[in-house]
Amino acid sequence: MKKSANISIFIACLIAGMSLTIAQEKVVPVFKDGEAQIVEGFNDASKWLRHDLFVETDFDTDGDGKMDRMHVSVTRPAQTETEGLKLPVIYVSSPYFAGVAPNAEGLFYDVKHELGDTPKKRTHVEVTRRGERPVISNSHIKKWVPRGYIVVHSSSPGTGFSQGSPTVGGDNESLAPKSVVEWLCGRRKGYTEPSSMEEVKAYWSTGKVGMTGTSYNGTLPLAAATTGVEGLEAIIPIAPNTSYYHYYRSNGLVRSPGGYLGEDIDVLYDFIHSGDESKRAYNNANTRDIELANGMDRITGDYNDFWAGRDYLNDMAPMKAALLMSHGFNDWNVMPEHSYRIYEAAKAQGIPSQIYYHQNGHGGPPPVKMMNRWFTHYLHGVDNGVENDARAWIVRENDRQDNPTAYPEYPNPLAQEVQLHPVKGGEKVGALSLNKSRRQGKEKLVDDYSIDGASLAQAETSSHRLLYATPVLNEDVHISGAPKVTVSLSSSKPAANLSVWLVSLPWNPDSKAKITDNIITRGWADPQNHKSIREGEPLVPGTFYDVTFDLMPDDQIIAKGQQIGLMIFSSDKEFTLWPSPGTELTVDLAKTTLTLPVVGGAKSLKSTFK
Repeated sequence: MKKSANISIFIACLIAGMSLTIAQEKVVPVFKDGEAQIVEGFNDASKWLRHDLFVETDFDTDGDGKMDRMHVSVTRPAQTETEGLKLPVIYVSSPYFAGVAPNAEGLFYDVKHELGDTPKKRTHVEVTRRGERPVISNSHIKKWVPRGYIVVHSSSPGTGFSQGSPTVGGDNESLAPKSVVEWLCGRRKGYTEPSSMEEVKAYWSTGKVGMTGTSYNGTLPLAAATTGVEGLEAIIPIAPNTSYYHYYRSNGLVRSPGGYLGEDIDVLYDFIHSGDESKRAYNNANTRDIELANGMDRITGDYNDFWAGRDYLNDMAPMKAALLMSHGFNDWNVMPEHSYRIYEAAKAQGIPSQIYYHQNGHGGPPPVKMMNRWFTHYLHGVDNGVENDARAWIVRENDRQDNPTAYPEYPNPLAQEVQLHPVKGGEKVGALSLNKSRRQGKEKLVDDYSIDGASLAQAETSSHRLLYATPVLNEDVHISGAPKVTVSLSSSKPAANLSVWLVSLPWNPDSKAKITDNIITRGWADPQNHKSIREGEPLVPGTFYDVTFDLMPDDQIIAKGQQIGLMIFSSDKEFTLWPSPGTELTVDLAKTTLTLPVVGGAKSLKSTFK
């Protein structure tokens, strides 16, 4: 009996010890193959803690004499409260969370007027604010909270319950997320209410913050990163607008973003201004009707100090957050140059950088695996080797977006510039040759905005465009980088639009055609700005000017059996202003060139022409 009793006591003690061990086990992030895994203890949404607060900034943009406070919401696992667990933060900021203006008639500018004329007045529309505290947004929480992150959202200045005024690229839109990051790192105060002095502390944060988002929500991570704020370790901007000039203008030309004909920076202000109704009159009078109206210059389209102040490329010196860019090569809203220019600058500064490009349109994040590895390394500190991964990830034409091809760099290091020259016959389809000839003469086109670019490209003959094409390719041709054109032209009027499309021929008119089947890339310019985008000069009819500019960057494989076509025309129905038809452009073919970045260079391209 004594022996039996001792065994019973031993078993009881063993069970008690096991229970104690189990009770002491804490839920922590789990990593496998360099990625944060979904943890069952973090995955029950009913146990997530959700609350909001207001972070005080160092600016007053709504004129009430008080520092503006940003509305912030937090979603975190219960273990950050019950077990004292600290986790890194994935932070998303946006001007869209509280609703946007209806697309009312007259909200956009009327694009039908002569170049250089004062635009007609447009309609101002009020935003009906929506949303209830404490939830600002549910985006990203299902993806990241179960993987061991805290997800934070904030409304940008003058939107939702955030105080201040929207400025559409002004300094406060960089300083607002900077302030939130500082609060997450314990260096700035947050409060329970917009006017309360009761503090809220981010005791559950490790002080490691990453940001992501798409479009405007992708712009704000870059805006925050350009402040150099400590604690913002990594950003993944998706289709970000990195320069409002490049969004609303092209090489001195007034140009709309694709799908939003007649939009401009003050239209976007009206579209997002969902903040405190009592502050809107002040904000409208000072921000929209003075700062934006006086700076945007919709008449000439020239670059100026106003636009320079809304170009994040000019602010990058302090930036150090690791950068994973994401963009679509066929994004004609926020065009692919936006990410390319920032990626190039980040590399030059020695910032850890990678770029992911897909072949579709606006939006489109990198695969979850890529994002996970990026945040796992830079926020959790896991040595997964992501910094040694390929620098460029390109989704090939027939592949899924989650299956990109790795390249050592973008543009492809094997790409070399190849110069091509138009051969007379552009009213039908002239040749595009590797050989330059001085005897091609001049050819003319007549502007007519009513004919869209797709129709011009398909026309067997047209007086409204000039089209030149390579021989039929007998092998695939890989283009990687930003093509460049020089168009030597004269105009019958002092002002004219200039549009250039690079197309794949024959054009596939099928409604089910792939997005890469027809348009390779595009570009636009104002010939008046042939010397400088900061200052144009009226064109003297009959005088020739050399207009040189980049087309949008691309990485595309043009299939054998196709031709690469250079189409030159004037007004682009989908993007430019619509002056009265009839302006004549005369192109000097001998001084007009297309420079293509071809993988394998001239030798490779020449071999496909045989």
